[in-house]
Amino acid sequence: LFKEFSSTSGTTTISTVTSRMTRNGHATLKDLINHEDLAGDRGMIDDIFDETYQQKEGPKPPLRYVWRNIILMSLLHLGAIFGLFLIPSAKIQTLAWAVLCFLVSALGITAGSHRLWSHRSYKATLPLRIFLTIANSVAFQNDIYEWVRDHRVHHKFSETDADPHNAKRGFFFSHIGWLLVRKHPDVIEKGQKLDLSDIKADKVVMFQRRFYKPSVVLLCFVLPTIVPWYFWDESIIISFFIPAILRYTIGLNATWLVNSAAHMFGNRPYDRNINPRENPLVSLGALGEGFHNYHHTFPYDYSTSEFGWRFNLTTAFIDLMCLLGLASDRKKVSREVILARKMRTGDGSHQSG
Repeated sequence: LFKEFSSTSGTTTISTVTSRMTRNGHATLKDLINHEDLAGDRGMIDDIFDETYQQKEGPKPPLRYVWRNIILMSLLHLGAIFGLFLIPSAKIQTLAWAVLCFLVSALGITAGSHRLWSHRSYKATLPLRIFLTIANSVAFQNDIYEWVRDHRVHHKFSETDADPHNAKRGFFFSHIGWLLVRKHPDVIEKGQKLDLSDIKADKVVMFQRRFYKPSVVLLCFVLPTIVPWYFWDESIIISFFIPAILRYTIGLNATWLVNSAAHMFGNRPYDRNINPRENPLVSLGALGEGFHNYHHTFPYDYSTSEFGWRFNLTTAFIDLMCLLGLASDRKKVSREVILARKMRTGDGSHQSG
């Protein structure tokens, strides 16, 4: 395993290209990632797909509906539709505030729960971790501990019964349906076996978990509503249904599209043998999380893409944090490894356009 360290950029480039000889004597490139060595850098390898997992034979367990979630999600989306009709009546400051709340909440998921805590793809100082934790509560998509646990299970057992939002069960299930039914027993079993000691050791994460419910009420609903009502005399109805309800619903669906659309629609230039796809439209809405074939091939890359800032506001944010000294040690896969993987397992789409 060869690594290149840059103290000025705070980036670790993972270069693991080796050559091998084919039967006709021509040298070809093959990428070989030493996951144990990477674990030493990141503290875990539970986001690497487990090829030894075998699904249990026999009939699938019956669906058990969670009616509370079904009712609440229905009401939430009805409220969001009402919020859409209120947009023409809203002040421009209110709309700008809603966009800001969306961006902050999205970063709490993309830069926080996902790239920092789930994949350990970069390191963050205490002030940045506190900000991302606050932003995560604005997003209200489960506390960081639970989000990380489910996401690591998703990567380790992707598209199997142990995947919380297994896309092979259909678009609706992988988008929102998985939240409306009880988890498959394998999801629970495998989640309990994960090593989450790195998350448990983070006092900021565990503090949020302890006070998650009041933090969500305050940061996801009360604060977004109070600010426009108090500071520029927006009506309380518009203040609640646009910056709080509509913004929250859009944020949820942007994340869910990564689980659904980005697992079904798009090309697979890095690994044609897995479901996740490259979906630029999802990247636009999810601040860079739609380059999903790349991400599932190289889950430890902080950018989740080989294209830097293109359709990837989260990468730009992390780079800015590094510039300000609030983040460091960004993990990045070398171009040689990426090209080797494209040639070996890609669908050939990288050669077009």
